[in-house]
Amino acid sequence: MAQSSPLPARLPAPLPVIDGVAPSYLWLPVGEWPNLLAFLIQRFPAIDSATWVARMARGEVVDGNGLCLMPDSPYRRGMCIFYYREPPAETPIPFEETILYRDERILVADKPHFLPMIPSGRFLHETLLVRLKKKTGLADLTPIHRLDRETAGVVLFSHDIGSRGAYQSLFQQRLVDKTYEALAPTAPDLVLPLVYRSRMVEGTPFFRMQEVAGEPNSETRIELIERCETCSLYRLRPLTGKKHQLRVHLAALGIPIINDTFYPDVYPCKGDDLSTPLKLLAREIAFVDPLDGRPRRFTSQREL
Repeated sequence: MAQSSPLPARLPAPLPVIDGVAPSYLWLPVGEWPNLLAFLIQRFPAIDSATWVARMARGEVVDGNGLCLMPDSPYRRGMCIFYYREPPAETPIPFEETILYRDERILVADKPHFLPMIPSGRFLHETLLVRLKKKTGLADLTPIHRLDRETAGVVLFSHDIGSRGAYQSLFQQRLVDKTYEALAPTAPDLVLPLVYRSRMVEGTPFFRMQEVAGEPNSETRIELIERCETCSLYRLRPLTGKKHQLRVHLAALGIPIINDTFYPDVYPCKGDDLSTPLKLLAREIAFVDPLDGRPRRFTSQREL
C-alpha cells in the first residue's frame, strides 16, 4: 500500500497540503510495466484508469521534483511519486477531539473513541491528524505515537521537524509513563495489583495479536481503581508497547475490556455503529521534555 506516513525532512512533498490533507507517496518497486498508468491500475485495482487519467490531467500525480506525470510516462523503479487519495464519501464521526496543549514544538490532543489517528482505508478527513491540521494550519503536524481507532485519550504530536526525533526517542527508549483506564468484568479471585507478562506475536486474522510460548516481550502493570459487583475500573500501565497489548492481557486474565470485538473472540464488523465504544482510555502520559528538561504531564478530560 502507499505510504501515508510523513516523508523524511530531506524529501519534502512537492504537492501542497489541501484542506488538511497531505499528499500520499509511493516508491516505485522493482518490476516491469509499459508505463506508469499500467502500474497504477495493477497496484490499486479499486481505482479505474479513467480516475487516474483525470488526476494526472489536473496535475495531481507528480514526481519528487513536482513534474507532472502522464499516463504514458515511463515506469522507473525507485522513483517516488506523489498523489492525493480520494476515498469514497466518509461517514461523519460525531465526536470531537480537543487540544490539551500546544507550544512551538508539540501539540497534545484528547482523541475521542472511533476516530482513526491517520488517513487509512476508507478514512481520510474523518481522522485525528487531518482534523487537527484543519484546525491549526500546522502542515508538519505528525503523531509521535498512536492509539487504536477504538481507543480514546491523550496523544502527542510534533509540528517542528527539527525537534521531532528527540520526542520520538522518548517512546523508543521507554522514557514515557503511560497510564490507561479500562472498564472490564470484576474478577473476585484476581489478586491486584499484578504485573502480567507474555510473548505476543501477530495472529489470525491478520488484525489480531496472540500469545505464544517463549520469552515475554510485553508487560503490563494492572491495578484496581474501583470494584463493583459485575464491572470494575482498572488502571493499566504498559511497560512495553505491543499492538493491542492491553486488550490481549486483560482478555488472557479472563476480564476482557467491555465492548472489545477482537478479544477474546472476533465479532462481526459493526460498520458505522458508534453506540458501543471500547471502554479503554489513554488517561495520561508523562515525561521529561528532552529539549528543556521540564517535567510534562498531560491528562485526558474524558470519562469511561
